[in-house]
Amino acid sequence: MARLLELKWTEDAADDIVAIAEFISHDSEFYAKAVIQKIMDKIVKIPEAPEIGRMVPEVESPDLRERFVYSYRIIYKITENAIWLLAVFPGKQPIDTSLDKRLET
Repeated sequence: MARLLELKWTEDAADDIVAIAEFISHDSEFYAKAVIQKIMDKIVKIPEAPEIGRMVPEVESPDLRERFVYSYRIIYKITENAIWLLAVFPGKQPIDTSLDKRLET
């Protein structure tokens, strides 16, 4: 049985979660909590099968993967020793140079 890689968070990814919660909470605290819980449930399962996520089409790297929750893209990088959670973006938000900075992890 393959060992599970440790899931590590970048500061940017943690900030993304906070920003999503704040945005949704302007309309509904209940839905903000529900959406964040769904996102977190998906994130904690990533180490069980990290390759299940699709390759990020804008980057085309086999180590950079994404999973979806509602319209949010959970973007992570698989390395030899860990899985780095890089970003949680709204699906309509284009991935631009901000992801380039996060890939330096």
